[in-house]
Amino acid sequence: MAGRPRSFDRDAALAVAVEQFWRAGYDETSVAILTAAMGVTPPSLYAAFGDKHRLFEEASSVYFQRTCEAVDRAAALPTARDAIAQILDDAARAHTDSETPPGCLMLTEPRLAAQREALRRRLQDRLDQGVRDGDLPATTNTGRLALFLVAVLRGMSGCARDGGSAEEVMAIAEAALATLPQAPRVD
Repeated sequence: MAGRPRSFDRDAALAVAVEQFWRAGYDETSVAILTAAMGVTPPSLYAAFGDKHRLFEEASSVYFQRTCEAVDRAAALPTARDAIAQILDDAARAHTDSETPPGCLMLTEPRLAAQREALRRRLQDRLDQGVRDGDLPATTNTGRLALFLVAVLRGMSGCARDGGSAEEVMAIAEAALATLPQAPRVD
């Protein structure tokens, strides 16, 4: 016997779960909140996703993949400064988008430290490329700079979650960009 077909769109339900975890975090998002928001019963949620933990893992994976796609698009820009400027601008806009919860799930959820570390490595890789390409000074400590940028992104997210305006979050991004070392001019 094949069982009863699901009466909901799994992808749509997953998108709702992403938003719920983003809005309130893992600990504050109960199965009751999830099922009410998704319009499913607990047995349907468990049949489709397993338990809350597995649903969170899948939801945060979807969210992280979207974040990585945006970071990778920015990283493809010609210079490290262009790439970092785009990443910061994208983050400021995303953190304050009225269509989504404020801030960033990946940057604020304590359970997503591994994803933040993966983001830090991506940033460091782009900064290393900037050193190799000569658009950052050879003496740039790319590891520390990548740590700083993740801290800035987390601060931008926190500001947005605390009600900071798009202008305030963008001001943080602009201040961070101003700290990027400049390659010496070759005349």
